[in-house]
Amino acid sequence: MKTTLLFLGTALFLASAILSFTPALRDPAPLKVSGGLVSGTLNKDGDIQIFRGIPFASPPVGALRWKAPQAVRSWSGVRKCDAFGPSPMQAEPAAFSMWSDEFLIPKGPISEDCLYLNVWSKHQPSSGKAKMPVLVWIYGGGFSSGGSGVPIYDGEALAKKGVVFVSVNYRVGPFGFFAHPELTSESGKGASGNYGLMDQVAGLQWVKQNIAAFGGDPANVTIAGQSAGSMSVNCLVASPLARNLFTKAIAESGASFLNPQPSLQQAEASGLTVMKSLGAASLSELRALPADDILQKAKGMRGPIVDGYVLPETIASLFAARKQNDITLLTGWNQNEGLMAGPLKNAADYRKQMEQQYGADASTFLSHYPATTEAEAVVSQQNLSRDMIFGAQNYTWANVQSSQGKKAFVYRFTRKLPATGEYAQYGAFHTGEVAYAYDNLRFIDHKLRPLNQTDEELARIMSAYWANFIKTGDPNGAGLPKWPVYGTKEKQIMMLGDKAEAEPLPDAASLDFLTAKLKKQ
Repeated sequence: MKTTLLFLGTALFLASAILSFTPALRDPAPLKVSGGLVSGTLNKDGDIQIFRGIPFASPPVGALRWKAPQAVRSWSGVRKCDAFGPSPMQAEPAAFSMWSDEFLIPKGPISEDCLYLNVWSKHQPSSGKAKMPVLVWIYGGGFSSGGSGVPIYDGEALAKKGVVFVSVNYRVGPFGFFAHPELTSESGKGASGNYGLMDQVAGLQWVKQNIAAFGGDPANVTIAGQSAGSMSVNCLVASPLARNLFTKAIAESGASFLNPQPSLQQAEASGLTVMKSLGAASLSELRALPADDILQKAKGMRGPIVDGYVLPETIASLFAARKQNDITLLTGWNQNEGLMAGPLKNAADYRKQMEQQYGADASTFLSHYPATTEAEAVVSQQNLSRDMIFGAQNYTWANVQSSQGKKAFVYRFTRKLPATGEYAQYGAFHTGEVAYAYDNLRFIDHKLRPLNQTDEELARIMSAYWANFIKTGDPNGAGLPKWPVYGTKEKQIMMLGDKAEAEPLPDAASLDFLTAKLKKQ
């Protein structure tokens, strides 16, 4: 009996000692960042350290509403960073259209106090930390919604591939993009309105100053985003404020080469109208109003403007003059984005509208987007909306990049996600590629979308491409189909669908016609 008790005691002691000295079974040690010490958690495998909700700027509330992000406030002790910070001020999330809950912000806090970021990194308890490439993720949401806590934006899978994954919150809607003459005057920069973009720049500056503590290489940073996040990436590449903060860019379904961006004067006029509708007589009164009031009355205030500071000129002008930041580009769009510029028309009304709009070029237009039958008219209108909102924008960026002697890799995501019920009507829809590219199919609701081995293989390939590009600026690697560099003559792109294979851009002629027309508008 004594021998048995002695054996059990020794075993318990050894187990306790192993738990005490095995780093993978303990939370990572606190790290020093701007503001103070932060502590995080480990994933269930013990190989990825996760820090959620690290503040990178002071809360933009009260007198800081509609100001450039200010330096983070220091704290004492160790700040526990184990939960996402509040999502930016916006409407409560609710599933709609093609997007189920895993594509939306969590049903948690929503607040103006939103300037927090998150980091996933390989756990390296030894002192000799290798420098790893860094990805900074910028979410979409039409510049009026979104947040870094969306499930499919999780960074663990990419961190397992040797990438330090950072996701950054930024202000959206009227809190991120409200311009007003008084704001312009007080800024000291002669500008107002692009606060959401300035938040993104502040997040990148935080990364440059702090990411080495997480094992990241501040000299090897890639920015990536989808939809409004991709448009943000486009703006950051164009903006002088973001110079030397990153070397590569991933732009998924979004850029701003062919759509007119409001001027500061136009945005200020809108701000004056909103101020009147809110019954405020001064900027101080506006800043004193409840956030909910502003959210309801200023719904049209969203998106970047040409403010003369963050964006000195239009995106197209900055790129044409080669004033943009020098990067390597990976960009593309989805086969069935699913967003319409307006309601569907029957074939006759569609043809009539196009004949009025394109005049002598109408027959050429209808050869690219035909309407000889009702079914064909539906497909053409869907393709036209896809190309006008997304395809022509990213296509133009790829052509500008290549024509200026800079490297670009272009894709088309064509995989129709398996789906049931109301979701079965959507194909390779807007945002559908994100869970594949970042290896996050585990967050997809498999009851709504019964994914299969084809999806798993596509996610393996795409996430490997993305990780390789983040590391080296080239998506190619062992065991992957060859992804050719894009050129304006060959126009070879990677088709990412049931199979991954390179081929010439199938609708290049249609995009050439459309972009030429859009440039003249």
